[in-house]
Amino acid sequence: MEPGGQLNFQNMLEQAQRMQEQIMAAQEALAETEVTGTSGGGLVTVTANGQGEIIGLVIDPKAIDSGDPAETAETVADLVLAAIRDAASRIQELMEEKMGPLAGGLGDLGGQGGFPEIPGFPGLQG
Repeated sequence: MEPGGQLNFQNMLEQAQRMQEQIMAAQEALAETEVTGTSGGGLVTVTANGQGEIIGLVIDPKAIDSGDPAETAETVADLVLAAIRDAASRIQELMEEKMGPLAGGLGDLGGQGGFPEIPGFPGLQG
């Protein structure tokens, strides 16, 4: 706030624009990042991009038991799902790492550690 209790809207707009640019840069970095998820001690490996799209799947031939195709199919399906979940968990961690610090800045747009008190606007009063 400026002296006399007036909001500096220009300052708030500049902060919001910087934050938007930082968010866009973080989203770009996420989109370009690849993570891998594994299961079965490496029998199945899934590669996903930072947007959660599966872009690769490798199944080690050791995961296949030609003597029991039904059991093998079920086991491989379980291993693929586990590897996808592992990749999704890594993506979530990556998103929190890249985007988490930016979310913390949302409460500081008023420059006083939170939104300024604005009479007549419920929920925006400090």
